[in-house]
Amino acid sequence: MSTAQAPPSDLSPRVLSNDPDDHETPHGREEEWRFTPVAKLGDFFESGQRGSVTATESEFVTMTPAEADPSTVEKDAHWVASDLPSALARTNAASIVSVSIPAEREVDDIVVVDLTGSQELNYGRIEISAGAFAKATVVLRLDMTTDVSGIVVTDVADQADLTVLALYDGPRTSRHVWQWATTVGRDASFLGLAIALGGSIIRLQQNVRYAGPGGSAELLGAFLASDEQFQEFRIFVDHNEPHCVSNVVFKGALSGAQAHTVWIGDVRVRREAVGIETYANSRRLEKSLRLQNDDLEIDYNLYEAGLSRPKVKAADFHGKEAYVAQRELPEQVAYLCTFVLEDTTDDKGVVRYPVGHWPL
Repeated sequence: MSTAQAPPSDLSPRVLSNDPDDHETPHGREEEWRFTPVAKLGDFFESGQRGSVTATESEFVTMTPAEADPSTVEKDAHWVASDLPSALARTNAASIVSVSIPAEREVDDIVVVDLTGSQELNYGRIEISAGAFAKATVVLRLDMTTDVSGIVVTDVADQADLTVLALYDGPRTSRHVWQWATTVGRDASFLGLAIALGGSIIRLQQNVRYAGPGGSAELLGAFLASDEQFQEFRIFVDHNEPHCVSNVVFKGALSGAQAHTVWIGDVRVRREAVGIETYANSRRLEKSLRLQNDDLEIDYNLYEAGLSRPKVKAADFHGKEAYVAQRELPEQVAYLCTFVLEDTTDDKGVVRYPVGHWPL
């Protein structure tokens, strides 16, 4: 499969390809891996003999052999692997746990899926689909006694209503790296919940995009980290359709000097995404180190997006006259600022960059 940069103006452009050879091995210096203890995940970046995540079949849950060609759910969700672990899981998983809710079917009972790994380190490939006008609640109970590198691809068809809970609860010894991608159809509703209590390392990357106007996505999370647990949650909502809604709220608590959590929420609003509503927040109670970030990337400037300061402060400040004149322009002017760093080494001999680790 040929690679692609998607989207080219994203905060952190990434390669889209299901071929593991197209992805570079993370070293911890990359923007999306700089908080992750990659030294403890070396075997997650290597191809080898691994087990597979399986589940007991039921009315809505089936086990199907994995194939190299994109599945129907992957096609409908427009999903392609965006990093090495997801490409390895997608390529090497022997089977797919498929949860399918038929169109116009309203399921009253909760669909519980117990995911089980067959070896110490496993590949997981989960696909969840809700047909048009369907309604259901699905609970994924992760196997916290084994290590898992996996993907969850969710497709919510037009006017469907789907709730999915991913539960990480168990011994604090396993490592879990998951990518969870969801596509929300026209006037559809999706509620994705993640609860992390167990495991030694949990890294969950959630992506949401829309397949039509009027879709609603709500991502809620709760986490508790103690001792030497590490938990990382990366959320990316791509508002690519008009009149859609996204709401992201994660809450958690930490206890212990060695407990670490990371929450990063990115929201991209494309120019065609008019009339959207978006909200993201992370609240924590902590007694140790935590890192968080929340970014909004839009194809409009602050004035067009209505995010500029509503008033200019009365006090005088340097450049106020030019600033006021700029605000009053009927069309905002784009500026290009460049600078050259002659030396990026500080007085202690440490190399510093103005944008994190990027040598720009």
